[in-house]
Amino acid sequence: MAKPFVGWGGVSPRVGLVNPADLPRAVVRALRCAVEGGELGGDVAVPGRVVVERTRPGGVGEYASPVAFQIAKAAGMRPADVARVLARRLAAVPGIERVEVTGAGFVNFVLPPLSAPLVIRGLPGSHPRLPTEPLAVADDARGLRERLLYGAVARILQTQPTPGREQTQPPPGREQPQPPPGHEQAPPLRIAPIAPIARRDGDVVARFGADAVRWAVLSVPARETPEFSPLLLVQSEDSEFFRVRYAFARSRALLRGAADLGFAPAPADVPDAPHLLRVLADHPLVLEAAAHHRAPERLTRHLVELADAALDFQYRVLPRGDEKPSAAHRARLALAEAAGSVLAGGLALLGMDAPERL
Repeated sequence: MAKPFVGWGGVSPRVGLVNPADLPRAVVRALRCAVEGGELGGDVAVPGRVVVERTRPGGVGEYASPVAFQIAKAAGMRPADVARVLARRLAAVPGIERVEVTGAGFVNFVLPPLSAPLVIRGLPGSHPRLPTEPLAVADDARGLRERLLYGAVARILQTQPTPGREQTQPPPGREQPQPPPGHEQAPPLRIAPIAPIARRDGDVVARFGADAVRWAVLSVPARETPEFSPLLLVQSEDSEFFRVRYAFARSRALLRGAADLGFAPAPADVPDAPHLLRVLADHPLVLEAAAHHRAPERLTRHLVELADAALDFQYRVLPRGDEKPSAAHRARLALAEAAGSVLAGGLALLGMDAPERL
């Protein structure tokens, strides 16, 4: 199984830029300062982590957080008033261009253009991983869905460093995953409701294989019944499952091609890849949201978006014709390598392998 990306050491980000992955910590610091400064009334407990997600329709900027709704009751204030307190403090953070409050209390962030070295440096490092669940032919449909869902959520939770996170309660007959060293054991939380695999689909493990079954099961919310399409078995770009693994294989092929040409990846700004940069920058926030909501389907959707962006970008990575390798090629290769490694790491969290050749 391919190893998850461990990040680039020694890369110095440009002063004044904020990595989107740093936004949750910035919100927590602003909240703590507001509590200590007496700007929020009542008895507000500052959370260790908050959710920041890509802005939804109607929002402003690139990212937003609903944290004001989470603490408004304890503060004895309306969410919009809490959001305005946080917005004033967050607007002073270097690298955040603007902070606005929208709707009933969403905190919205407008950021400057992304820096490729900063985004690459902010990608998650290696983390402890639980073993994947063995799948048996003719396995019980309900038990199979539960084991796959709980296993994926447990692995995603392992990516989150905050002590005190609630752990998932596994189905009967499975051991409760242990927290990483230094983490407190938190109260169990059941994932419900969980729709089983439909009886009409029969023995899906025998028909589709373990990895394809995992993809189909984890691509939809727990409450929805998974669908098993013949596309799961087709090596075609019509299949999302294939595209994700193919995008990883292409990233490794680019590295082999670059080695044949005598150059290696070196992170630097890549001005012609804004969409790929944005999707990569979202990855730590997607993991946070998937852990918070116990929703592996958020990770699968993100991997599909990342794969599509990487496949569109691949044609600009290597020199063409008599063109000589340049700093721009090395920077693009670093971005392609990071994208491929994030794809492999995401598949590993879902319990799937990432073949280097397809």
